[in-house]
Amino acid sequence: MTAGRYLVVDVGSTFTKGALVSGDGDLLGTAARRTTIDTDVMDGFGSVAAELAPLGEPTETLVCSSAGGGLRLAVVGYERQVTAHAGHRVGLSSGAKVVHVAAGELTAAAVRELKASRPDIVLLVGGTDGGNSEVLRHNAARLAASRVTAPIVVAGNAEAADEVAQILAATGRRFVVTDNVLPRIGVIRPEPARAAIRATFLEHVIGGKGLSRGPAFARLVLAATPDAVLTGVGVLADVAGGDVMVVDIGGATTDLYSVLTPQGEDAILAKDVVAPLWHARTVEGDLGMRWNAEGIVAAASVERIPLSQTTIAYGARVASEVGHLPEGSEEWAAERELATAAAVVAARRHARPQSPSEGPRPLREVALLVGSGGVLRHAPEGAAQEVLDAVRADHAGGWRTPQDARTAVDTAYVLCAVGLLAAGHPEAARRLAATVIP
Repeated sequence: MTAGRYLVVDVGSTFTKGALVSGDGDLLGTAARRTTIDTDVMDGFGSVAAELAPLGEPTETLVCSSAGGGLRLAVVGYERQVTAHAGHRVGLSSGAKVVHVAAGELTAAAVRELKASRPDIVLLVGGTDGGNSEVLRHNAARLAASRVTAPIVVAGNAEAADEVAQILAATGRRFVVTDNVLPRIGVIRPEPARAAIRATFLEHVIGGKGLSRGPAFARLVLAATPDAVLTGVGVLADVAGGDVMVVDIGGATTDLYSVLTPQGEDAILAKDVVAPLWHARTVEGDLGMRWNAEGIVAAASVERIPLSQTTIAYGARVASEVGHLPEGSEEWAAERELATAAAVVAARRHARPQSPSEGPRPLREVALLVGSGGVLRHAPEGAAQEVLDAVRADHAGGWRTPQDARTAVDTAYVLCAVGLLAAGHPEAARRLAATVIP
């Protein structure tokens, strides 16, 4: 038996959720409180910790956060279908919400648009190693002279990296240089940029959002929440021994995570200009059960997914009353219909090719489909299964869906904890991940 207890906490935009995990990976207890954005996020954190305290004193505390809007990332690249697209993918897999993508040489108008997107971090990419460097240098100079104050992660043409660093340093910009996300055509290397984005997020963003009066919160946070969840999904796939997809339906967004093992042609990637990320996340910012409920209605119409008039009216109501919880069978039926539409639309977008040069994301071999999010965790018996069954049965996207996948719901919200435990306590993370597998 491994000594120790780990207090694992996700400080979300709406709720702060905590779990106490034993050294062997057993879930000892969970707690949740509304995130105290209006006062100090450490207030809600303290309430969660106090509720779990009777179960044992933690020997280590691990925290992730998406409070204050999470991590907002802007991508500046060379060509929209190549390096900018690669940067966009890396940003999503880093736990960021990509709020702006610019391609080509930045103009004064383009810089104004970038600034208006209010990024927390700018990811500056461009050119393969040894390829075009003029656009990367031009964009570095534009950013250096602009009023965009966000820190910059440079992950472009390695041969121009030193010159770009000098350009940014000359005006006192906060920046870090890392390996190229696209060292050559067809090869995308996300890990160095992901690590740099994570480090920049922790150093410059968490402490700068005004979420807490003291330094304790910034010291505790190890990752952006979606970054932790994607790591957790990777551990789950390893434990399950097969491809995994997770649909996380939240109040503001619906996030899709997939961890796949490419087979056949997919493993060769010869047909793709930018290789897909097999550990991938997509964020659908218009699909949310509260703040963006009307976005679900609009997206369902575009995707020709029928919704009842009752559900459409309910979506309008909860969008204006985001604190409303469903009451009675009729409202729960509307919740289920909205959640089903959000899940199906998000899965289609996750699988859909991002450019004419690509094929769809190969989801047909997914062995485990996991649902997450409050609407699935708290739904009446059978409702969550109906949502997941709809994803398995959907063929409107024109590709094979994971119709043979087993299904599960992360009722205890452990995937986030798995991701936070993975680096320092891999065996505990694996055992905790196994509790999700039916």
